[in-house]
Amino acid sequence: MQFTEIIDQLNPLVKAHSLTSCPDCNPDLVGVAAVDEAKIGTLSYIEGNKFASMLEKTQASALILPLDESLQTLATEKGIAWLATSEPRLAFAHAINLFYKPFQPSPEIHPSAVIDPSATIGKDVYLGPHVVIQANVKIGDGVCIHPNVVVYPDARIGDRTILHANCTIHERTIIGSSCVVHSGAVLGAEGFGFVPSASGWYKMEQSGYTVLEDGVEIGCNTTIDRPAVGETRIRRNTKIDNLVQIGHGCQIGEGCAIAGQAGMAGGVTIGNNVILAGQAGIANQAKIGDGTIVTAQTGVHNDINPGEIVSGSPAMPHKQFLKVAIAYKKLPEIYQAIRRLSK
Repeated sequence: MQFTEIIDQLNPLVKAHSLTSCPDCNPDLVGVAAVDEAKIGTLSYIEGNKFASMLEKTQASALILPLDESLQTLATEKGIAWLATSEPRLAFAHAINLFYKPFQPSPEIHPSAVIDPSATIGKDVYLGPHVVIQANVKIGDGVCIHPNVVVYPDARIGDRTILHANCTIHERTIIGSSCVVHSGAVLGAEGFGFVPSASGWYKMEQSGYTVLEDGVEIGCNTTIDRPAVGETRIRRNTKIDNLVQIGHGCQIGEGCAIAGQAGMAGGVTIGNNVILAGQAGIANQAKIGDGTIVTAQTGVHNDINPGEIVSGSPAMPHKQFLKVAIAYKKLPEIYQAIRRLSK
């Protein structure tokens, strides 16, 4: 693919490019690569000053650059074709799509798939080997269900959704359109509901259900539980990483990003566009406002106001956490100073 084609495909993200001053600098590109691993014939990107030094070393034939004239001049001097944009990483994500398409099997129903007669299967559906579709399941058009997936009774799978191998969709779970559920994920299993009694723990049946709205993506081995009553809901376009635990009755807003090993107890409410970094933990019934960022390994025990950045356990404003961290490092010398004063 020639560089000119990439510029055309990435419009309107492209704000400037090297062909304006050097129309003959139009390399053929065969793929994409990280800037420090790029070879001749590949396209890469530089997002900001952190990686700017790599421009001197890279062998990439073309680069996606920020709106920084000094970087553009340096690339030109090195004979590297470039395009400039205010969002280099986003442009690079679009560029990857020009060279790579994920595996998508052609529509078919494998002979070993087990389908209950009461199930409804849409058009152009792929059902792989040993898929099990139980009673009253409804599957939309263009759905792709890879091998060994089990869909329990009364579940709903929306158009163009992809269920990867070995995931499990429990009863009454509703999955919207254009969702992706990766291998090993379990959606709509029983929430952790036990009531203490004189004779021990009494099991509270989980009669609720789990809902994924359109465009939700669920990572490998993530679990999303259904509640005793009501619903657990993940709103549209939220992206959830591998190994995340979402307890019964949680309400997750739109456009959130939840990183690996984050976990939340039952009844948590998370607003729109919230980021939970890796291993963040959210206590029962906590509420997190829109636009909040919860940094890695933070423990949230109380409500968080919209737009806050919190760190530490228990969670505190991030700037305060940095001050605490500095003081923590000084504790040994503070301790020694106090000992000397006490003598």
